[in-house]
Amino acid sequence: MEPKPRVGFFTDTSVCIGCKACEVACKEWNHVPAETKGFTGESYDNSGALGANRWRHVAFVEQRKPVGAADGTESLVDVAARAEAADRWGLQTYQDGDGMRWLMASDVCKHCTQAACLEVCPTGALFRTEFGTVVVQPDICNGCGYCVPACPFGVLDRREDDGRVWKCTLCYDRLKDDKEPACAQACPTDSIQFGELDALRARAGARLERLRDAGADRARLYGEDADDGVGGFGAFFLLLDEPEIYGLPPAPEARSAGRTPPARPPAARPACRPRRTGRRPRARAHAA
Repeated sequence: MEPKPRVGFFTDTSVCIGCKACEVACKEWNHVPAETKGFTGESYDNSGALGANRWRHVAFVEQRKPVGAADGTESLVDVAARAEAADRWGLQTYQDGDGMRWLMASDVCKHCTQAACLEVCPTGALFRTEFGTVVVQPDICNGCGYCVPACPFGVLDRREDDGRVWKCTLCYDRLKDDKEPACAQACPTDSIQFGELDALRARAGARLERLRDAGADRARLYGEDADDGVGGFGAFFLLLDEPEIYGLPPAPEARSAGRTPPARPPAARPACRPRRTGRRPRARAHAA
């Protein structure tokens, strides 16, 4: 397998509109089973989180802004009425700039440089491709689940009906045909950008500088640094706030570093059978 330049994703969350086109495109191209979570009543996000049946997930970060009279131009009666409405109706009452802060980000497998999942896999089902991505081979996966707790991001998950692990492949089949991954092709705002990692990192650095010049003081890159705990991501992000706000670990670490996978449990031995000698048992004498 001839090595090729490492490719990956740069996700610019500042232009994500939460349309979830990437989720749909991923499911359609990869034949990922349908899984309708529905609304929880606590968020407008209706797809929950990454899992075996959801390889892309657009996270909605909905934070209520203060509804007090900060500038002193409103009456206390109006302030009290708005606060009561926020408590009673919650998200249905406010949009961005009017009581709610919205942050949206399309999450995906990070395709880590030091991939803990790959290190602990006892069957070789997980492997690194010629493009530097990490892929699961479902025909080799035995469902042991060692990779699930090894991932510091909680990306890997076993499918309930067969027990095997499934995750983003960065559309490995499309890469081999020189095609863009389905999610990046479907993104209408170019929030998800695909290309060679070195070029993406340079582009991300320039984008971050422009955002900070525009006043986005809390903006930062997440996963572009090769000196982090997983050696840098193959799918990194531009965030508008701290990683914890998006449900991401602030200091991810490859949990399997320097360790070998746990031993597989021994197979159960068959029950012992009486030894056959080839002779018929002698009939017992019965008392008269």
